[in-house]
Amino acid sequence: MDPRSARVIADLRELAALTTDERGAQRVAWGPVWRTTRTWFAGKLREIGIEPELDGAANMWGTIPGRTTGSLVIGSHLDSVPGGGWLDGVLGVITGLEVLREVKASGAVPAMTIRVVDWADEEGARFGRSLAGSSASAGTLDPEKELAHLVDRAGVKLPDALAENGVTLASMRTAAAYFQALHPVAYLELHIEQGPVLEEMGEPVGVVLGTMGVERHSLRFIGQAAHSGAAPIHLRKDAFLAAAEFALACRDISVRHSGPEPRTRVVATCGVVKVEPNFVTAVPGATEISIDMRALDAGVLAKMYAEAQEAAAKAARTHLVEVVWTRIWDIPPRLFDETLLGFVRSSVREVTGRTPELPSGPLHDAAEMVPLVPTAMVFALSSPGISHTKIEDTPEPALDLSIQAFLRTVDKTVAHFGA
Repeated sequence: MDPRSARVIADLRELAALTTDERGAQRVAWGPVWRTTRTWFAGKLREIGIEPELDGAANMWGTIPGRTTGSLVIGSHLDSVPGGGWLDGVLGVITGLEVLREVKASGAVPAMTIRVVDWADEEGARFGRSLAGSSASAGTLDPEKELAHLVDRAGVKLPDALAENGVTLASMRTAAAYFQALHPVAYLELHIEQGPVLEEMGEPVGVVLGTMGVERHSLRFIGQAAHSGAAPIHLRKDAFLAAAEFALACRDISVRHSGPEPRTRVVATCGVVKVEPNFVTAVPGATEISIDMRALDAGVLAKMYAEAQEAAAKAARTHLVEVVWTRIWDIPPRLFDETLLGFVRSSVREVTGRTPELPSGPLHDAAEMVPLVPTAMVFALSSPGISHTKIEDTPEPALDLSIQAFLRTVDKTVAHFGA
């Protein structure tokens, strides 16, 4: 194993021991274990002579000035979902720490400024708004509109949780100017895949083409509740049957638009179903159902969305009900920079002899960086192909190769932009 990889893995296991219980990782943003995690990380930075800085959104930065003002930003997140895994997010931050450690040990001034960032609240696990820190830095977050009203399951308001961490909604607005003042010229992120594609391909490391676009909506089918014994089938206005037909149609849409290669795969998920009045002797009079559709190709995603609208209308007609759409959230596909992708491809090839490519279905902080700065990601194989659970894992040989590929990508990026 590469000694740099060994140091990263040792740090990851040390952090896991500090912040994991029998349920899994507990580094939920804005809470006490998350603060413990950041204190630990700040200590690691100070060990190599770097004083961490916090911007107005609580993003934590570690910096080594270079010969040019332009900055390479290496980022990911230390926060987790409740009961999460030992690698999600933290792999990228701790590998960034290793970059800083190696530069410091060399004693040389790097060709360009190198900054490592732990983005605050990437997961959105407690209050529901993910990518909070990176979107604040990107200038796409409206704190008062999007955060002020959010409340966790314990009834704690997000502004109050922010205040416990020295952050306000107003201070979050300053993060975008802070980020621009860093003169970012490239952004790199290492992350576990979180899915089974690389494992299915038999590949330890992957080249990430970009993050899929998302169309996320809530639909409400409105019919008429009735007695299950008294209402004849042909006279019912069954909202659940309409929603069920819609869900099956969305699965067919995703199958129809998926291609054979990882980059052409699309997904559609109906993750929320709420039936009213929800008791055994009632025909459902109303049903709420969600749809989350994702694709790397914007044109394909638009077709999927249009077909989903047609499917919902057809299901409503068939079951004599109405349907109302409410947009929850959307983001276009974010394709990564071709120059940086070239560096990733050559680095992965040098380490593994191959260049498997795939999109990221999950969103990452990198998605917020794409409109602002050339961006790329490296994926490490996930085994057994799942994340956001305590059994999330990546075999050490795959971790070693992914860390090596990422460090080579960093070297190529610094040589290119620092020339």
